[in-house]
Amino acid sequence: MLVLTRKPGQSIIIGEDIVVTILEIRGDQVRLGIQAPRELPVHREEVYASIKAENVAALRADARALKDLEKFLSKREQVNGQKKEGF
Repeated sequence: MLVLTRKPGQSIIIGEDIVVTILEIRGDQVRLGIQAPRELPVHREEVYASIKAENVAALRADARALKDLEKFLSKREQVNGQKKEGF
């Protein structure tokens, strides 16, 4: 991990497109300004963790929905006595 010391108004550059500027230091809080391309998402760590957890939950729900659909179609085929190709 690279550790840097900066004062308010000073910046660091990450790559070619990202500039992090120290805006203010107040007590134990530091306000940062981040300039980055719009297509590059920038999140606080706790927000990112929440987004990641929601995405994992959505994947699980999608997998369950697909299994339920598969069961439904299988039962429907048994009732109708025919098997559909494809899907």
